[in-house]
Amino acid sequence: MNTPTSGRCTLVGAGPGDPELLTLKAVKAIAHATLLLVDDLVNDDVLEHASPNARIVHVGKRGGCKSTPQAFIDKLMITAVQEGEQVVRLKGGDPFIFGRGGEEVEHLRTAGIDVEVVNGITSGLAGMSSLGAPLTHREHAHGVVFVTGHAKPGDTGTDWAQLAATARQAKLTLVIYMGVSSLEHIGQGLLCNLPAQTPVAVVQNASLPTQRQALTTLGELVHTAQREQLESPSIIVVGDVVQGARAWAAQTQSSQRAA
Repeated sequence: MNTPTSGRCTLVGAGPGDPELLTLKAVKAIAHATLLLVDDLVNDDVLEHASPNARIVHVGKRGGCKSTPQAFIDKLMITAVQEGEQVVRLKGGDPFIFGRGGEEVEHLRTAGIDVEVVNGITSGLAGMSSLGAPLTHREHAHGVVFVTGHAKPGDTGTDWAQLAATARQAKLTLVIYMGVSSLEHIGQGLLCNLPAQTPVAVVQNASLPTQRQALTTLGELVHTAQREQLESPSIIVVGDVVQGARAWAAQTQSSQRAA
């Protein structure tokens, strides 16, 4: 185990995109960092909170694009802390929800480095909130499942048919990350045990000015996403809670017509 130094590492969730959704603790950590290792989906406006003397290194990791190797990121964090740097690993959303935060914490702790984690708002929550709907509801959803639509190479991935059966039986909302490129496969699996009329929302760039969304059904999901040209990064929400988004959208349209 390495001898502790004055350096430290903090994994910070930058939230879904809107810089105003940063926590106060996240802002404080960013401001005190001497080195920021920044993920691809972090809004550049978030970096306005950084010290002008801080080094900012972009270590993007995004499906379908050239990515910084995870081993390089791990080594860079460890080396910088051992050299006395105040390192902030800045991640989109929350570090512990599909952000490889768990893996990075394990590597840092193995190297004898204590790690602090500052949570951020995840896009699955922000996306539905922007549509005026919850993820859980006493009448419609007793719980929520966050699941990735992007399987690790060599992994068979999620059994969507089984997950659909569980969601239907237990009244669960499904929030699917990184699933746009596999929509047809995901949709086919879910339709094995969920009705075609199950409400679905797809939200691209949640919380940003460029946010786009579509409300549809499971049976029409693939067609809707293609027609609306919805792309990554998007979250897909499946379940009866999406009815709330439909009702809010209808009320908003009615108010606009009345005005």
